[in-house]
Amino acid sequence: MAKKAVKKSNGSQVDQVPAPTPAEVAALASCARHGNKPDELLEIFHDLQHQLGYVPDATLPVIARALNRSRAEIYGVLTFYHEFKRHPVGKHVVKICRAEACQSMGTDALCQHAEQSLRTALGGTTADGMVTIEQVFCLGNCALSPAIMVGEKLYGKVDPKRFDEIIGGLEKEAAE
Repeated sequence: MAKKAVKKSNGSQVDQVPAPTPAEVAALASCARHGNKPDELLEIFHDLQHQLGYVPDATLPVIARALNRSRAEIYGVLTFYHEFKRHPVGKHVVKICRAEACQSMGTDALCQHAEQSLRTALGGTTADGMVTIEQVFCLGNCALSPAIMVGEKLYGKVDPKRFDEIIGGLEKEAAE
């Protein structure tokens, strides 16, 4: 919400503040719900991610002002936690484990297959906005590696064929 100088017809200037974006309004509302308390910052991020699907960078100055903290502090907390997204993600987030147990059981080949079949790199989202693929380091399913997680559902012993079946199920679900 940066100020913009506007010239009036008499030649004087006034500062005009643009209307807040919906994301900025959501951030202000969340801060207010949490009493503008700095120790509620994580809950504010959770609120925004739940409402918007991510925590837009444009909300950080708004949150910083509401909580009387620096933008750097707010940014530092946001980027420390990998579960908070700073950009829109697909309808389905597929997390592919890259930890040692999964590495030893073929997760590299699985990642290559995922990138080729979805036509996007790790960290990217498909052109239709349906799937985002991310790498993570340990889903806690080492005995059934390689593992992936789709939303909140964990899958083990995932090879390229099973990956395609899982993704096919998402596509079928979307078509219904």
